[in-house]
Amino acid sequence: MSRELRNALSCFATGVTVITANHEGKDYGLTCSSFNSVSLDPAIVLWSINSTSSSKAPILESGGYTVSVLAADHSDLAMKFCNDSHEERFRDVSITRAPSGRAIIEGAVAWFDCDLNGVISAGDHDILLGKVAEFSSQQDSEGLVFARSRFGRFGEVA
Repeated sequence: MSRELRNALSCFATGVTVITANHEGKDYGLTCSSFNSVSLDPAIVLWSINSTSSSKAPILESGGYTVSVLAADHSDLAMKFCNDSHEERFRDVSITRAPSGRAIIEGAVAWFDCDLNGVISAGDHDILLGKVAEFSSQQDSEGLVFARSRFGRFGEVA
């Protein structure tokens, strides 16, 4: 059933983000397509991480994370933060720093710097809630979309 379920779930298009944290002076990052808003007042967002991810402990222990919403031309970057080793993920990637010191991917169409607000265990993943402390967006830029296991733009999935 898992392959069939995965295929059915892939019919729902999502945006693509890179989640970053800084723990003990080291940057951690991973690609995420489960980012979503929860509340506007207070500003709370969520995303989910595999319970066995090697990025989970550093993110939780750092007390927060930054979400960079990737631009339509960032598909290679999305794959880099999925497949490369932790040491390689930030190599040759242009970043700026949020006021918290966490990395923001340059060229992101939006970013949200969040303080960890809660963790909910949910099957093989954990849902991380974050209270938005700072954010910014570029309204004239298009975000990267992921559907049916392919990257694309709104209106067309390549």
